[in-house]
Amino acid sequence: MKLDVNGTSTVVSRLGRETFVRFKDDVLKGLFSVPKQLHPKYFYDERGSALFREIMVQPEYYLTGCELDIFKNKTDELSKMVSMDGTPFDLIELGAGDGFKSTHLLRHLYHEKKTFSYMPIDISGAILDVLGNSLQSEFPGLDVQRFEGEYMEMLAEACSRSNNRKVVLFLGANIGNMEPDECQDFCGQLESLLSPGDMVLIGFDLKKAPKQVLKAYDDAPGGTSKFNLNLLDRINRELMTDLDVVQFEHYPMYDPISGACRSFLVSTLEQEVHIDGHTIRFAKNEVICTEISQKYDLMEIQNLADQAGFDTIGMIHDSKKWFVDAVWKIKEEV
Repeated sequence: MKLDVNGTSTVVSRLGRETFVRFKDDVLKGLFSVPKQLHPKYFYDERGSALFREIMVQPEYYLTGCELDIFKNKTDELSKMVSMDGTPFDLIELGAGDGFKSTHLLRHLYHEKKTFSYMPIDISGAILDVLGNSLQSEFPGLDVQRFEGEYMEMLAEACSRSNNRKVVLFLGANIGNMEPDECQDFCGQLESLLSPGDMVLIGFDLKKAPKQVLKAYDDAPGGTSKFNLNLLDRINRELMTDLDVVQFEHYPMYDPISGACRSFLVSTLEQEVHIDGHTIRFAKNEVICTEISQKYDLMEIQNLADQAGFDTIGMIHDSKKWFVDAVWKIKEEV
């Protein structure tokens, strides 16, 4: 196992003033767009991350249980996939959060004495601190290098750290938070940053009964509504705006043909919001698009891999076959 000095964890941060300006600019651009929109990556401030952890334990939110089923009960299969050639590797996780699922794989690799480093990437420094402290306690000597910032910027930084083979984890069906064209661009960027023989393991939520899907984004306790509305609270807190959060409502919808499940915030009355000297007007019943949660079938996943330059070497399902972790490998040069 590759060791950091004294087994300690390192961190790379790209946040601060630059991130504040980016957040403000993205919010203004989104709220002046037609239709209005906000990027889902901004859900995950400290409060948003805590709210999402509450959602994950709700029975309606099946996604966490499905992928956890894979990571708890098919750990050996996952381990054999990511360490198949026996060489040292860097395990890089995009949007690692608190490592709730990936820790099962880390535990297996650690006890099997595989030679690897773990590189979690997340936009939330607070959650990376929680994860880093937990890992150092359970896995003494494990090389953990934390990267706080945007996925692709931090992935490029992580890839530059060593010549080891790379295995990228992108779990939680987070790839579903991208529109189809964004998804293709994202997979293409992944391919461009990796090398022949490198791998990615991506979680995809599969198309299923429409009512089952919709309940996951409109849970009875209202957790998803609080999570969605917290994005407006965050804008108020960080940008010192005058958004009246109680005048917005959470609204989800699902199209079983396209597989797109979308969340909106609906303005319940005509109102104005002031941000950094700008005035943004809302009509009554005007919506802000906050999130897409795209659902896939297996052929769509296969086609996505092919278009981005990956070979599909595995499809690992949960016991209900509602979810799949697809294992892709960069095509070898000929």
